[in-house]
Amino acid sequence: MKRGILFIALCCLMPLLVWPANKNLKYVEASSLTLVGKAMPTPANVYHRVDVEKYSDMPKHVKNLFTYSAGLAVSFKTNSPTVVARWTTEGKRVMGNMTPIAQRGLDLYMYSDDGWMPVGVGTPTAGKTEHECCLVKNLKSGEHRFLLYLPLFDEITSLEIGVDSAAVITAEPSPFRHTILIYGSSILHGASASRAGLAYPARMARNTGFNFVNFGLSGSGKMEPAVANMLKDVRADAFVLDCMPNPLPEEITERTQYLVKTIREHHPGVPIILVETFMREDGYSDQQMHERCIRQSEAFIEQYELLKKEGVKDIYLIRDNHAIGTDHEGSIDGTHPNDLGFDRLVRQYQPQIMKILKRYGIR
Repeated sequence: MKRGILFIALCCLMPLLVWPANKNLKYVEASSLTLVGKAMPTPANVYHRVDVEKYSDMPKHVKNLFTYSAGLAVSFKTNSPTVVARWTTEGKRVMGNMTPIAQRGLDLYMYSDDGWMPVGVGTPTAGKTEHECCLVKNLKSGEHRFLLYLPLFDEITSLEIGVDSAAVITAEPSPFRHTILIYGSSILHGASASRAGLAYPARMARNTGFNFVNFGLSGSGKMEPAVANMLKDVRADAFVLDCMPNPLPEEITERTQYLVKTIREHHPGVPIILVETFMREDGYSDQQMHERCIRQSEAFIEQYELLKKEGVKDIYLIRDNHAIGTDHEGSIDGTHPNDLGFDRLVRQYQPQIMKILKRYGIR
């Protein structure tokens, strides 16, 4: 009985034993720092990727996905040996093919002599929308530069970064130049990287110093005209269309021309790069999926060739060459790459994209 009472008393005292450390921290709104990966203002919520109220004619599911913070990161510097974050997400759901850290958590990178390196993650609280986590501690003295990647598959409604009360935290300019907008499917969105910083646009940004903007839409990169009308308003130095996996072959035939021509009309001379997606891993066993992938590829290439014949300029096609490998170990679920698959994908896509961009003086 006495042990039971003692246990209850300790449970009640635990918050008092743990949380007083927060009194030695000060918090700043992340929105007062530099937000990297944005392509347009989003008045309703700074952590949205697209102003879904302005572009209200887009499909409902597309609008919802554009409220997710995929590809966004906070750039800042501080001399604090400890960095803490507290944030609120809209949802509580658990995705079967994503880690909680990638789906609703945070991913912290610090710049060193060897470039950007991951130093900590923000693990979300299961079943909750409010989260708090120490991202890194016991750093050596001095000022450090950070990139804090936001959740891939949830909407952020608030985010604060905490540092020691005597430390200084300030906005750091974006480490990336130019704007390369990538529009596409769940693979681009980040499924199924283990952390947000391992999604392939984020990796290519750190590798090259270019601002690769993530407009991935899980299951919904279907090239609808309303989406094309939104994309034309984005000021970008190049457009990459990695959207082949989502639309039906018939939709590819119906929509590719409008998408490409709309971007071309409003962005003359800007390169448009179409990406032929790799065969889905389950397409090697599921014959119906195999046939669908083949038909999607045929329709996508046919539309590209038609555009070239019509004289549409500055368009390119990156053909698939087993982007996630041939050993069948590059996928988590038969559709989406795992970290190994993304590593192979980056090694294939990045040199080809950079070669095209170089032709346009994008260096």
